[in-house]
Amino acid sequence: MPQDPPAPFGPGATRRIRPTVRVGIGVVVLSNKQDGLFYAGIRQGSHGSGTLALPGGHLEMYESWESCAIREVKEEMGIEVENPRILHVTNDIMETEGKHYVKIFMGATSSNPKSVPQNCEPKKCQGWNTYRWEDLKSLPADQLFGPLRQLVEQEPQELIEFLACATKRCPGLI
Repeated sequence: MPQDPPAPFGPGATRRIRPTVRVGIGVVVLSNKQDGLFYAGIRQGSHGSGTLALPGGHLEMYESWESCAIREVKEEMGIEVENPRILHVTNDIMETEGKHYVKIFMGATSSNPKSVPQNCEPKKCQGWNTYRWEDLKSLPADQLFGPLRQLVEQEPQELIEFLACATKRCPGLI
């Protein structure tokens, strides 16, 4: 007869929970004005409270990055987005908060040009405003949520091209 493995894996044993790296999705949601503006809001009620962040959240088990981006924008802003695409990935180590994230930044456009974002999670966000990339670059680093701060510092070419195409409507890119 097989024996139970030694603790902590035997029946009734308690396992020590190890810290894990989480995967987050941040979405650059373009406004519908073809002007290169995108939405961001001030976080509240969670780590990074009081800092500016993009809509997004945690990647769920078995969920694609694209599906997560679509779901999170719908949950937080009440709008449907389409054509989400990867723009950049950051490795966000937040030792003082005991957190470590890999953040996947996606770009997306609204499915309905007349959509107006709503603040669907008022306990988590103060509301959505539009920003230009230059606006974020001019803000003090401590006003940006850690992953967004890294995105601004790294200034990836894919993001710059995505935003530039928002004003030109580059075929195939947006």
